This record gives sequence, structure tokens and C-alpha cells, in this order.
Amino acid sequence: MCGIWQRFGTHRLAAKISHPDRIIRIDCLTKYKENLMSSNSYRGVFTIPSTPFLENGEIDVASFQRMIDFCIECGSHGLVYPVNASEFTALSDAERFKMSEVLVKQNAGRLPAIIGAAGVTQEVAALFAKHARDIGADGVIAMPPYVNHISESLTFEYYQTISDAARMPVFIQNNMPPIGSNLSAECLLKLCREIEYVEYIKEETLPSTVKLTAVIQGDDGSCKGVFGGAGGRYLIEEYRRGSAGQMPASHVTDVVVALWDALEAGDEERSTYIYKEMAPLFLFEHQLPGCYKEVLYRRGIIDCPLKRNGEMPLDEIASKYLDEILARLEPLMTWKK
Repeated sequence: MCGIWQRFGTHRLAAKISHPDRIIRIDCLTKYKENLMSSNSYRGVFTIPSTPFLENGEIDVASFQRMIDFCIECGSHGLVYPVNASEFTALSDAERFKMSEVLVKQNAGRLPAIIGAAGVTQEVAALFAKHARDIGADGVIAMPPYVNHISESLTFEYYQTISDAARMPVFIQNNMPPIGSNLSAECLLKLCREIEYVEYIKEETLPSTVKLTAVIQGDDGSCKGVFGGAGGRYLIEEYRRGSAGQMPASHVTDVVVALWDALEAGDEERSTYIYKEMAPLFLFEHQLPGCYKEVLYRRGIIDCPLKRNGEMPLDEIASKYLDEILARLEPLMTWKK
């Protein structure tokens, strides 16, 4: 098993670095990242479109189609929908089927399309997984059942059922309770090792960085990549630990892509600068997740920032502060209305 590792810029040390009290081994991470870069594995920023609604609460399909184009034009490497940042729990099954079809059609093969297949039971999840395959998606992503949590043995059956229905790459979304199940690194690796199409992990438990390292250290090659979440708040450290990518909400996809590109280029000065510019937005949206749609609305991508779950709207002070944050981020935004 590999020990703690260290990475400086683009220079990966191949064996050991001496510290006063310990030896830091990094050969495992080096091999892991080389395998990712040399394979056809998914990698990069796989952004998550929101589900826009009209004033009457119905889904705004036209705004959603614009959002797909926006994500692609921002340089995203893949699309993921519908999941938490898409308000998937506020959608009916029929709406999930319909909007997944809209996404695949609008995308038209331009990017890998990963469809959310999480269900309250394995039977329901299998329906979403099979539908994703039938409409031409490129993979599925699923949390374990998010209403009544299940045992590890039943979790295995759940993902086996999804894999059998999808017959294409499956991402395990590992999230914190109450909606997530906080699966252990050992459980995640077992699922990747023993179920044919379970190949990727989206890790967003806390601390995600430590769990990511535990997965990479224990991987035998069955896991093709671990993606981060939390909107990119931990992206720099996750990248240094060997992350294959990031799955953020879509509102500032272009800025997250710029941060990823700087990391891939080994440009620590630029990646640090971009992260510092994003930090106020990270903190703001941590308190008010509904601001995803406020940003999309202010950028002219969707026509209405309404959320179905009735989250608190921005008051005057928060609204003005969000405008200030976006004004500071504007130079990093490559997409213009």
C-alpha cells in the first residue's frame, strides 16, 4: 500500500522524499495518474445542469436547452443530469425521463452524457438506468437509495441491478447523510472490483480528500477515476491527491474549467489566483445553494431562478453581494451573453 504522497507543480517524484520524521512515498499516485492520462477514462469537468422552471412551476425546456449549449461552450468535458444540483428529488419520474431525453438530444453526442439513475429502490433505479441506455447516454450515476438507507450487502445488490440494466459505465455517488450513505473506501472499492460496469466514483463525503486518497491507495485498477463534488471547493487538493475530475453545478462552468485547465498545465500561480477569485462564491453558495439558478439567471442563460423546494430567496443585501462577487469573477468568464 502506498503511503502519503506529495506533488509539486508538474514534477512527480518517482520514489521517496525524505522528511525529518518520516518517508513520504508517492509512486502509487504517479502510477495512478499516468494510467488515467494514458487511457480512455473519463476525465475533467463534468458539469451538472440545473432544472429551470417557469413561474408556474413547470419545467422550462427552452432554458434547459440553452443551458446545455452554455455548458458545452464553456469547455465542459461532460454533462451529468439529473442529480442533486438539478433538484432531481423535486422531479417526477416522468420529468426525469423526459428531461434526460432532452439533454441527450440537445447534446447530440458533443460530450459524454451521464444520466442520474438514483432511485428509492433498486427496481426504480434499474428503470432509470435502462432508460439512459435506451436514449443513447454514455453512462449513469447513482447514490444508494436516499429515503431508507440500506445495508452494505443490499447496496451491492442495488449497484449490481443498475449495472445489469445500464451495461455502460456506472458512477457511484458517495454523499453525506441524510441524503447520502457515506460508503467506506473499502465498500466503494469492492463495488468497483466486483461489479462489471461500476467504474467511477463521485466522492463528496467529508473529508472528501482523505476518502479520495484511501480509494486511490486501495485501488487495484478496477476504479477508472474518482471525481470530486462540492462545486469545486476542494478541487486543488483533490487534484493533488489524484482526482480524475470535478462535477460542479453549471452556473460558472467556464471558471471551473479554467481552474482545471490551470491545474492540468501545472500552472500553480494561475490555479491559485482563480481559486482565490472563486472563494467568495464558494462561501456564498455554501449558505444559499439556491444561488446556482440566480447566477444562471443573471448570466442570461435561464429565464427564471425559481426552485420548487421553496428555499429562501435572496434578500436585498445578499442579492447585491452576489452581484459584486460575479463582477469580480467576470474577467474569468469566457462565456458572454
